[in-house]
Amino acid sequence: MPESADIRRVHATDARRARSIRLEALDDPAADIAFLETREHAELHPDDFWQERTVGAALSDAAAQFIAEEGRDWVATVTVLLPEPGSVDYFGRVHLEGRALLVSVYVRPSRRGRGILEALIDAGADWASARGARELALDVHQDNARAQRAYTRLGFLATGSTSLGPNGVELEMLRAL
Repeated sequence: MPESADIRRVHATDARRARSIRLEALDDPAADIAFLETREHAELHPDDFWQERTVGAALSDAAAQFIAEEGRDWVATVTVLLPEPGSVDYFGRVHLEGRALLVSVYVRPSRRGRGILEALIDAGADWASARGARELALDVHQDNARAQRAYTRLGFLATGSTSLGPNGVELEMLRAL
């Protein structure tokens, strides 16, 4: 269990806070290899974008955003996607049936190493499993050794598959649910 953080799915009314933690994540020193978006690009999105994104992450059966909250302060977030089987992802790969994707992972540096990431991923895995997913996949940049170690510690294994993205080579990792 994480130290002093409550884990929950975002609420439809959390758009302002969802935007704030996304911008914070995009300021992280590893953001240029961890995310497929820059802060400058994210800041251009209008309020309607954030509202629609948050409502979807709160209410849909295709995406769910989970946050770690200490009091009213959001300190971490992950999003889990359940793409339509046969659809194509951002790297040109075909989505497989029963596979959920873990994206937009961020834990505030001062809160890392406290079990928060594990609790967030477990919440996302439970959500995906309840909707029929049998695997949870993610992509991590080949140079993001810190993230690779964390994911390995949490049961993800490298599949050997790589993709060339806008930030360079991404390694696919997978965890059974």
